[in-house]
Amino acid sequence: MFKTLNIRESWFSNTRADLLSGLTVAFALIPEAIAFSLLAGVSPMVGLYASFFIAVVIAFAGGRPGMISAATGAMALLMGGLVRDYGIEYLFAATILAGIIQIIFGMLRLGKLISFLPHSVMVGFVNALAILIFMAQFTYFKGEGWIMYALVALTLVIIYVFPRVTKAIPSALAAIIIVSIITVLLGLDVKTVGDMGTITSALPSFHLPEVALTWEMLQVIFPVSLSLAVVGLLESLLTATLIDDLTDTSSDKNREMKGQGLANIVTGFFGGMAGCAMIGQSMINIKSGGRTRLSTLVSGVGLLFLIIVLGDVVKAIPMAALVGVMFMVCIGTFDWGYLKGMRRKIPYSDGFVMVITVAAVVATNNLSIGVGIGVLLSALIFAWRMAKIRIASEEQAGMKKYTVKGQMFFGTVTGFLNEFDAVNDPEQITIDFTKSHVWDHSAVQAISKVIAKYQDQNKEVQIIGLNKESTELVQRIGLFVAGKQT
Repeated sequence: MFKTLNIRESWFSNTRADLLSGLTVAFALIPEAIAFSLLAGVSPMVGLYASFFIAVVIAFAGGRPGMISAATGAMALLMGGLVRDYGIEYLFAATILAGIIQIIFGMLRLGKLISFLPHSVMVGFVNALAILIFMAQFTYFKGEGWIMYALVALTLVIIYVFPRVTKAIPSALAAIIIVSIITVLLGLDVKTVGDMGTITSALPSFHLPEVALTWEMLQVIFPVSLSLAVVGLLESLLTATLIDDLTDTSSDKNREMKGQGLANIVTGFFGGMAGCAMIGQSMINIKSGGRTRLSTLVSGVGLLFLIIVLGDVVKAIPMAALVGVMFMVCIGTFDWGYLKGMRRKIPYSDGFVMVITVAAVVATNNLSIGVGIGVLLSALIFAWRMAKIRIASEEQAGMKKYTVKGQMFFGTVTGFLNEFDAVNDPEQITIDFTKSHVWDHSAVQAISKVIAKYQDQNKEVQIIGLNKESTELVQRIGLFVAGKQT
């Protein structure tokens, strides 16, 4: 069972900042949701509805207060083929199934697997997303003139200078409002949110996916649903871990998995697409002062309010203001300190893993592939380091003692076997494992082979220094001594 915070601490301990930060995020969610909808090949309202429902549900059911979840690009990339080949109703069904899979993963308590993610891969994930978010903004500059660049620059100036004047409201929200007012008053001809896609004022309604519940249909959507579930959870747990570090607090990863699943099930029944945690919007929320579940709830409710009640106002917001906010997020998200540390403090292997992770994510535009490559590379480097074993020997008074230093497993047994000279060694042999650990069947078999070699020469071997775990493994598998298993 996860530890439940009291209502005041988890909802109303930071009310003013949460309200303002949530509203800031709501503005930033609109163009992202529209863009991701177009990427998936569906109506902009599908992404907007999804962002509303996911944010609201995760505010109550999630395990990481202050984190923003909505429709995302990583998920949208996985949906295009399904929508193109089978239609949007199959997407709704796949979204619901993805949610069910995520809840099952949460019930299996797989959230602990995130602890196996190396820090270098985590940094690579963060830096790669910062680069991808930065690159994604360039599409809004197409066909625009110098006014667009000037407004983006003005937005950044306001974001970084406004806090020196007052911290009463988040600087990002102030920048959006000020730049929007300037654009409207001067009648500037720039791209606005309304140019991104059709935004209607219709409320979402309950909708059962219009698909036949057959084995053939499940065969079609299951691979997509599984991919959505895994990628969504991976991005959500990585983002949760990042916010844990930024806020010096902990989160319940298994609850987050189940919360993400419930959110996707709900959005699938209300005409929305699958989503997960958003690192960009989460960073906006945290940097704007958002800390509790209230900020996440306000981002979702605020989004719906903006598109339903203030739709005409929202359509007039210049994209330059929102692009400037996202540039701020990229600058703040990228781990510049890690780059400085790579020169002197950070091991070259860790730096290499980070760079490869970034390159893989950016090259494939796929979070799961990039992180998977980073984890695999880290595992190989770890195995290479562990596959080093040293054996020291000393001989006196007709006896010889071998001291094993290092880990005994399948990767070190060859080196272990090559260190012994059964023909030329004296009659009494001692092998000391005080500074070693026996991990697997291959290691036990290697010890048996060494003993057998000496016994073939009619020499006596004594094994000493095995720790408790190694002793239990050796006793369970048994050593082959003089043709018999002991």
